[in-house]
Amino acid sequence: MLSIRDNLEQIRAALPAGVRLIAVSKTKPVGDLQQAYDAGQRLFGENHALEMRDKHAVLPSDIEWHFIGHLQRNKVKYIAPYVSLIHSIDSLLLLQEVDKEAAKHSRVIDCLLQFHIASEETKFGLDMQEADALLQSEVYKSLQHVHIVGVMGMATNTEDTQLIRSEFIRLHDIFTQLKQRYFADDTAFREISMGMSHDYPVAIEAGATLIRVGSAIFGARQYNLN
Repeated sequence: MLSIRDNLEQIRAALPAGVRLIAVSKTKPVGDLQQAYDAGQRLFGENHALEMRDKHAVLPSDIEWHFIGHLQRNKVKYIAPYVSLIHSIDSLLLLQEVDKEAAKHSRVIDCLLQFHIASEETKFGLDMQEADALLQSEVYKSLQHVHIVGVMGMATNTEDTQLIRSEFIRLHDIFTQLKQRYFADDTAFREISMGMSHDYPVAIEAGATLIRVGSAIFGARQYNLN
């Protein structure tokens, strides 16, 4: 059985230039994150605000924390002081809440717009019409403490590689359209977050700049059933 260090080294060795690896550490104990850190990993992804807060409190301060799950507005305050990138902005109301909490800490928080690209209805995310409405709104234009730097999406959970590829290509197309319409002069708008343990090679082929890999690094997810 390969170690966390071995897994990281294997994945990193296959990454092309311009693609960054987020170690998805949700449900994993602090000791596993420390092993990944000791192996050189600095980007970690969590999907529960309180879990991320608690890990941030005890792990090295140079970790770059990414929030990758569905974010409830009442939980934003727990991550606003330190989060590096929120991947899952799926409404103007959530973006307003992030702006409000970021202002309290005199920060500008980088964010990605999450798009619904999968065939599964259970996935969260915007469609293009909703994104246009958000970005054209006067409320969005008034926000001072958030910075949209790209897009995120989750493909259908399937073995059908062609379907997954088409969904990732669609997200890349959405990114290109938004870049042309709203962010042509913003060099920071460059991130496409897509791909997980089972499909990240396909995501890289489709233009991902951030991949979110958990089980391929840490092993199967652990749940607290108590």
